[in-house]
Amino acid sequence: MKSYLTAALPGVGGIIKEDPEDFIVEEIPAYLPCGQGEHPYLRVEKRGMGTFAMIQRISEALGIRQQDVGYAGLKDSQAVCRQTISLPPVAAEKIAELNLEDITILDCSYHTNKLRIGHLHGNHFHIRINDVVADAEQRALDIFNVLQHTGVPNFFGPQRYGVLGTNHLIGQAILHNEFERAAALIIGNPEEITNQRWHLAASAYAAGDVPAALEAFPGRFRDERRLLHTLLRGMDHQQAVLALPRKLLRLYLSAYQSHLFDDQVQMRLDSIDVLWPGDIAYIHAKGACFHVENPELEQARANSLEISPTGMLAGHKVMQATAQTGITEQAILDKETLNAESFTQFPGLKLTGERRPLRVPVSHVSCQQEHNTLQISFALPTGSFATSLLREVMKTPPAD
Repeated sequence: MKSYLTAALPGVGGIIKEDPEDFIVEEIPAYLPCGQGEHPYLRVEKRGMGTFAMIQRISEALGIRQQDVGYAGLKDSQAVCRQTISLPPVAAEKIAELNLEDITILDCSYHTNKLRIGHLHGNHFHIRINDVVADAEQRALDIFNVLQHTGVPNFFGPQRYGVLGTNHLIGQAILHNEFERAAALIIGNPEEITNQRWHLAASAYAAGDVPAALEAFPGRFRDERRLLHTLLRGMDHQQAVLALPRKLLRLYLSAYQSHLFDDQVQMRLDSIDVLWPGDIAYIHAKGACFHVENPELEQARANSLEISPTGMLAGHKVMQATAQTGITEQAILDKETLNAESFTQFPGLKLTGERRPLRVPVSHVSCQQEHNTLQISFALPTGSFATSLLREVMKTPPAD
């Protein structure tokens, strides 16, 4: 992604995530616990760990199954994040005794149902950008002014594509039945790897020495080691790749969907607020979609950010756009040699597809600069990423 919606406005530069406190995320819940019921709702602050790692530690401490813990969304590991999780029936005394490093229980209440993915309005971000330019505050305010009127490009961004930026390529290889290529991408290209032991393992695999690759991989590379073990048992690359955890395989396929969607955002960046003939529009207040019959008539709603054009997350049941938009989306599928059957070929890994808005509203904006540090705060709806906004504000890769 090279161009910006706010390309005419200079960015603030700088760097983020030097410390977890540089990036603070607070969930905006869809509802509050009612105060009664069998499910404890814990508001938790975690520091420097992912949501799954936090759930694992809490589950082990309480002696419950991880799959019985509910959460509304996943949160960044390199950050301070405040989010809500639900537990199965657990004694209040056991919860009160929890004392885990980098995990703080901020509040405990009760509700009648388990918390589910998507039970979330959005997230509020408080971000500290270091080493910014002298007039960073004014630059950021100018950019935010445009984004509040036009919307934030709804890119998935680099966090979706993994450490080596290849998750989508693995998903592409799986859907195209190129399992030897998928395995090589999972192990990693040694030219892209700086970690010494990982580099040794990837180099051995590239040279065809699977036993040496397995020996070199650190124990924490469980999925890579599992793949190599399967190959050493005489299985082929397809069997080895498909033997990986379903959650991981779905992540790869989802990354491929995300990549194709990001391409659609990029293609329409210069007119991201304009409805095209054949568009399917997203109603932000309801989370629902509809076919746009008359773009000129509906454009006023788009101008006020009540509705937005959508792109496809490709799948076998995704709503089909028509006319100009439909032709563009079909061209993407044709280029990738994909059809409906492509997304249903592997049991347990079917991709139904969905529509996703090409832009999202930003609210609760504030900026304050002190010397070469800029503090910004803003809220985004669920499913969107702060990195998409930060790339506009900074004009440098925030993932760095």
